[in-house]
Amino acid sequence: MWFDSWSDIWRVLLVGPASYAALVLVLRTSGKRTLSKLNAFDLVVTVALGSTLATIFLSKDVSWVEGVVALAVLALLQLLVAVVTSRLPAVRSAVTAGPTLLLRDGQMVEHALRDARLTAAEVRQAIRGSGTGDVSQVAAVVLESDGSLSVIGRERAGDLSALSDLPARP
Repeated sequence: MWFDSWSDIWRVLLVGPASYAALVLVLRTSGKRTLSKLNAFDLVVTVALGSTLATIFLSKDVSWVEGVVALAVLALLQLLVAVVTSRLPAVRSAVTAGPTLLLRDGQMVEHALRDARLTAAEVRQAIRGSGTGDVSQVAAVVLESDGSLSVIGRERAGDLSALSDLPARP
């Protein structure tokens, strides 16, 4: 349990840095999307990349080349899904969650809070985090597809055209 063999240690010391370098190369090649804020699909790919890297490091049953190919396949699949979802809205809605309006004109949208499993207190926390102390001075709070909360103050709301891609507003 504590120690099996020196060859296992040497394998980790040799394969580890090479695997890490390969992962960095795959991530750099796959583009900024792989490293951007994560939606659900991106999170799954990121976890899978980490799991694959750990397997390359520690499993004698997986060769370095097999592991690097697995990393590349995951990155290519993520790239393919990103390209397809950017061109086909139906696929995008199946793969990623859309934004949700949680507050409009200082009023909480209760059904949206329930559906998103958020509380009014969490929305108020996001409002405070934006530097606003008065909920009535907030034009909108949106739960974005990456899970972040966007707060739009009245003074900067303009015509609210940034909300045009949201489902029917209450």
